[in-house]
Amino acid sequence: MKLRLFSSLFLVLLLTLTALAGPRPKLKKTAVNNRISLGVPAGFIPLPDEGIAAKFPAPRKPLAVFSDPSGRIDLSVAQKQTPFTSQDYGLLLKIYKASIQNMYTKVEFLAEDVRTINKRDFVVLEFVSTLSDTRRNGNLAPIRRYQMVQYAIDGDQLTVFTFTAPADDQAKWQPTAQAVMQSISMK
Repeated sequence: MKLRLFSSLFLVLLLTLTALAGPRPKLKKTAVNNRISLGVPAGFIPLPDEGIAAKFPAPRKPLAVFSDPSGRIDLSVAQKQTPFTSQDYGLLLKIYKASIQNMYTKVEFLAEDVRTINKRDFVVLEFVSTLSDTRRNGNLAPIRRYQMVQYAIDGDQLTVFTFTAPADDQAKWQPTAQAVMQSISMK
């Protein structure tokens, strides 16, 4: 009798933990260059140079951008020179948090810390941003985005990993964004 009760409790516990864990996002290990690789969500495709230029107009284009078929969800990897060293992660966290707060009308931070992932330190900022039309006669609807950004220092380079989705799709894409960021490998 006790064995049957124990077996039943164990089975219920196992099923509960399995349900809480949910399905693991399907990621395909992808090399960005000879030093950086990460898991890219199934169905995402790399944007060609002209697609990157149209979606990310900047003097320095990202190393890679991957988008879902609708073009609403993006994963990008960018790199730029930095004067900071691996001793400056605490300072970088404060700087980038303040920078993000200045870019948007409202920011709700879900995570803000320094984490070690695959033996590499990262500044991690996960948030929902709102950009409102604050012009005098502006009447555009606010733009709300779920974003997860990780920053890593590698020598004199700062590598930035960004996952962006509409805030309305946060529940669907947050586990994928977190899995992608956990998959990053830098040599």
